[in-house]
Amino acid sequence: MPTNTNESKFIKEIVDLIRSGLSKEELTEKLQDYHDNDIAQALENLDKNERIAFYHLLDTEWLSEIITFLDEPEKYISEIEIEKLAAVINEMDSDDAVDLLEEIDEDVKEKLRPILNEDVKADINLINSYDEDEIGSLMTTNYICINRSLNIRQAMRELIQQAGENDNISTLYVTDDDGKFYGAIDLKDLIIARENDELSALISESYPYLMDHDKISDSIENIKDYAEDSLPVLNNEKEILGIITAQDVIEVVDDEMGEDYAKLAGLTAEEDLKETTRESMSKRLPWLIILLFLGMAVSTVVGAFESVVAVLPIVICFQSLILDMAGNVGTQSLAVTIRVLMDERLSAKDKFMLVVKEMKVGFSNGLLLGVLAFVCLGIYIGFFKGTTMQSAFLISGCVGISLLVAMVISSLVGTLVPMFFHKIKVDPAVASGPLITTVNDLVAVISYYGLSWILLINVLHLAG
Repeated sequence: MPTNTNESKFIKEIVDLIRSGLSKEELTEKLQDYHDNDIAQALENLDKNERIAFYHLLDTEWLSEIITFLDEPEKYISEIEIEKLAAVINEMDSDDAVDLLEEIDEDVKEKLRPILNEDVKADINLINSYDEDEIGSLMTTNYICINRSLNIRQAMRELIQQAGENDNISTLYVTDDDGKFYGAIDLKDLIIARENDELSALISESYPYLMDHDKISDSIENIKDYAEDSLPVLNNEKEILGIITAQDVIEVVDDEMGEDYAKLAGLTAEEDLKETTRESMSKRLPWLIILLFLGMAVSTVVGAFESVVAVLPIVICFQSLILDMAGNVGTQSLAVTIRVLMDERLSAKDKFMLVVKEMKVGFSNGLLLGVLAFVCLGIYIGFFKGTTMQSAFLISGCVGISLLVAMVISSLVGTLVPMFFHKIKVDPAVASGPLITTVNDLVAVISYYGLSWILLINVLHLAG
């Protein structure tokens, strides 16, 4: 749904235009001033009869572009007659066609198969032949490909001819005489080239590529690093099967981030809204049970320090400060460690250096924040809690030391726990997220109340 004023304005204008009673020619001419995404969002504001009339109004190519922007296309494709739906799918990029067909009921698919173009069916079958975690499952066959033996004029002619069927034209992919991937040409370079220039001078022979069976998760960083509009996807024979576009990359990164956030919350993946209650419970409950018992352990430890709170009640005011900072530091170390562990080439020495580095960071941050807490809390306690300045700074000093200790230990826990799970072949993102928060709470409670008991009560004999 729209999230800004301009989108809302455009969508309202589109709805008003569709309902205005303009002729087909007038309406289509005016709608060309709007982005396909806004038109797609406007469909949600029309009733069923208005949408059906609108489908008849548009040609299949335009309708295919609009449908790719729909958030829930399955709600609308049932309103399109089967012949037009087949024509729409024939116009789509192969990867978009695959995504759309996943949303269509099996009985509708049976009706569609005989009337889909053979080339379209071949492309769909190719993409569906890959596992969903492989690069090949994301590619599209919408790209321009030319032979390296062409001259500039022939290359331009081939571009114009293929552009009628393919609109990903910013990069032209080049093959050798054996049909193997040879390199790529930037469209701008071809446009400004003179007729007597050599085509070979325009070809980037070291252009990056992806292999069709590569894992998506392993390829994301390479895709982002190259920052190209598209990358070719090759098979083992170095033949081009398709390309991955920048839009595909954005969607992949978005999906990966969603899954990572879900994992850090203790879920096995970003859960589907259609997932049953039983399925969701089976994923979440084991970790919640573990956390329940760990939470009981934390509560038991807190209970063991009741005497500290009874003698010096002011210390309870700063418990949440220690807990929150320890949790934040542990989560930061967890995120860094999981990211580093993606590199399977890490040696034992590399892992040790990571542990040392995270502890150094935890110590440095803890020292800085501990000093800051010592000064600020000392002044606050002295002026607003009715204690002497000496007692105030003794209490704030204990808070500062506890903060330092808790942050160092939390950094260590946040680094070692995912390493342990990675070692025993358990996904560290799934297992570590819910565990580290509770463990760090335990560390923070013991550090804070333990130091308060030792330093403030037993050593300094400070009492409330």
